[in-house]
Amino acid sequence: MSGETLDWHKVAELDELAEARVKSASAAGRSLAIVHFDGQYAAMDNHCPHQGGPLGEGSIEKGVDGKCWLRCPWHGWDFDPLTGKPPGGHADSGQETFPVEMREDGVYAGLPPAPERPRTVSDVMVETMVNWGVTSVFGMVGHSNLGFADAMRVQVEAGKLNYYGIRHEGAAAFAASAYGKLTGIPAAAFTIAGPGATNLLTGMWDAKVDSAPALALTGQVQEQVIGVHAFQDIDLEAAFQAVAAYSQTVHPGSAHAQLMTGAIKTAILEQGVGHLVLPDNTQTLPATDAQKAQGPKGRMANRAVAPPEEDLKAAAEMIASARRPMIILGYGARDGVAAATGLAEALNAPVATTFKAKGLIADAHPLAAGVMGRSGTPIASWFMNEADLLIVLGASFSDHTGIEPSKPIIQIDRDPMMLAKRHPVTLPVLGDVGVAATQLKDALESLQVAGTDQRGEIGERWAMWRQEKTTRVAEDNGRGLPAAALFDALTRLAPTNAIIAVDVGNNTYSFGRYFEPTGEQRILMSGYLGSIGFGFPAAMGAWAATQDRDAFKGRKVISVSGDGGFGQYAMEFTTAVKYGMNITHVLMNNSELGKISKEQRAGEFPVWQTGLVNPPFAGFARACGGMGHIAKTREDLERHLADALAHDGPSLVEVITDPDLL
Repeated sequence: MSGETLDWHKVAELDELAEARVKSASAAGRSLAIVHFDGQYAAMDNHCPHQGGPLGEGSIEKGVDGKCWLRCPWHGWDFDPLTGKPPGGHADSGQETFPVEMREDGVYAGLPPAPERPRTVSDVMVETMVNWGVTSVFGMVGHSNLGFADAMRVQVEAGKLNYYGIRHEGAAAFAASAYGKLTGIPAAAFTIAGPGATNLLTGMWDAKVDSAPALALTGQVQEQVIGVHAFQDIDLEAAFQAVAAYSQTVHPGSAHAQLMTGAIKTAILEQGVGHLVLPDNTQTLPATDAQKAQGPKGRMANRAVAPPEEDLKAAAEMIASARRPMIILGYGARDGVAAATGLAEALNAPVATTFKAKGLIADAHPLAAGVMGRSGTPIASWFMNEADLLIVLGASFSDHTGIEPSKPIIQIDRDPMMLAKRHPVTLPVLGDVGVAATQLKDALESLQVAGTDQRGEIGERWAMWRQEKTTRVAEDNGRGLPAAALFDALTRLAPTNAIIAVDVGNNTYSFGRYFEPTGEQRILMSGYLGSIGFGFPAAMGAWAATQDRDAFKGRKVISVSGDGGFGQYAMEFTTAVKYGMNITHVLMNNSELGKISKEQRAGEFPVWQTGLVNPPFAGFARACGGMGHIAKTREDLERHLADALAHDGPSLVEVITDPDLL
C-alpha cells in the first residue's frame, strides 16, 4: 500500500487481545481479523477465500510442521498469523493485510478510503419495492439475506422505507398480513433461508385465505450449494407453492426489477402472497447501468368494474319486489361501504355484516343490525330469518357466518370465484361492490319499490339486545370480570377511529357480540385461518400503517387477545418497545385455553390440558419497558384502560376474566 493515502481506525484496545489470540473488527466498511502473535499485531481481511469463513473467530494452532497457523473456524484452512500467507500447496496468494500501529489509546489499522458503495441487483429490487409503495418491512436480518438487507438499509437511511426487526418470523408474517388487510397495499416479511422462511408460512396462509396482499422475501443459500443438502438448504419455491400466488427465484441473470414488479403486482391484483427467493450470491451482484427500478405507472388498470347491464336490471327488479330485503356486508365490501349504505337507506333495509366486516357500519346507525353468525348478535339473526331477499355484498358465505342458503340471494363480488362458492345463489353478479350498489340505487328510482320501512323494528331489537347486555355486564361469579363488562368499557373508551386487531379464541366471540363499533374504526382478524397468536403482531402491522399511510396517521392501535394467544408471540412486546409503537394491548387472562375448554364440555369430553401457567403479564410488560396494569375489578378496568389508551407507547392491560361469563 506504499504511496496510498490511508485512514487509520482503532480496531482493538491495547490489553484486549492476549498473546496468540484473534478477534474480528469492522472499519471503513471492511471486516478485519486482528491478530496478536509473537508479540506483534496484524490486521488482515476477515473472509477466508474458501467460503467466507470469519478468520477473526478462528484460533492460532500448531500444525504438523511445528509452525503456528491461524485456522479458519469453518473448514480449517490455515494462514500465517502475521502475513496471511497460506502453507505450501494452496493456489491462492493468501489474505490481504493492512499496516498496524500501536498508539497510546489502542491498536490502529491503516486502510485505504472506503470505496463508494456499488449499486447491486438488490438495490434495483428494493428501489422497485419503494416505487410500488411497499414502504414497511418486518423481518430478521441473517447470514443468507445480508446483501438484500444492506439495500434496504440504504432506503431506510434515505427516509423511503421503514424496517422493523422482529423476534420471530411468524410475527413478521402476521404483521404483513394485517398491514395488507388494512391498507390494500402489501408490506414485506423478510427472512433468512431454511427455518426463517418456513416460519413465515402460517402468516402467509392467513394472508392467502383472507385475500390480503403480502410480500414474502426469503433469503436462500448460495446457488452452487442448492439441492446438495447444504446447511439450511430447502426448496423454497416448493415450500411456498401452495400459499403464494407468485413465487420465483432471483438468479444472477434474472430480470431483477421485473421479478419484484411481478411479485408486488400479483399480490395487489390477486389479493394474495407474492414471494421471491433470494440466493445469497445473487444479492450482492453489481447492477449494470441498464438495470432500472420499476414502478406501477402504466401497469395497473382501474378495477372498479361495473356489472353487466342485464344482471343489474335483474337485481334491481328482485330488490324492488321484495318486501323485507336485507343487506349483508362482507370484508370484500370494505371499499364500497358508502355506496352500500346509500342503497340500504334508499330501501330502509337492515344492514348486517359478517364478522370479518365488523365495523364497516356503525352499530349506532339506524339501519345497522350487527354481526351475523356465531360471533354475532341476535338482531342480525332475527332479520335474516324474517327477510324475503338477502343482498350479499363482498361476502363469501363462511360456515361461521350463517347466511341462510335457502333464502333468495343476490350476491355481488368482483372475484368470480367467490360467487356461489359454497352453494348456488339466485343471482350471482360479477362487479365492484361500490359501483354496483350505486347503480342499483339509481335503477330503483324508476321502479315501484315494495319494501317496508324496517327502521322501527331495528330500534326495538337493539333495545332488547342492549338490555340483555346490561344484565350480562353486571354478572359476577366471584372469579373475574365478565367479557361483556370489558367490551362495554372498551366501546365507551376506545377512540372513535381506532384500529383494533382481535386474536382468536373466546375473546373473539365476545368482541363480536358486545363491542359496538363507530363505523370509523377498522377491525382486523384472522378470518378463515383463525390462527391464535394473530392479535399482537397484527397490531404491529397496523401501527406501521399509521406511520406511512396518510389515511391512518394519528390513529390509535388496540389489540385484544386471550392469555393463550398473547403467549404465542409475547416477546414481540419488546419489538413494540424498541420502535415506540403506540399500541394498547387488552389481555383477557383466565389461565386457560377457554374456547377449547368450552368445546370439550360441549362435546361431552372431560376438560383436559387446557390450563395455562402464566407470568404476571402486567409486570412482564413493565419489565419489557412498556406500561403494564392489571384489572381485577370494574373500577380497575375503567381507570387502567383509560390510562393505557392515553399512553403514547406500548401498554398492556391484563384483565382477569371469568371463563364462564362470555
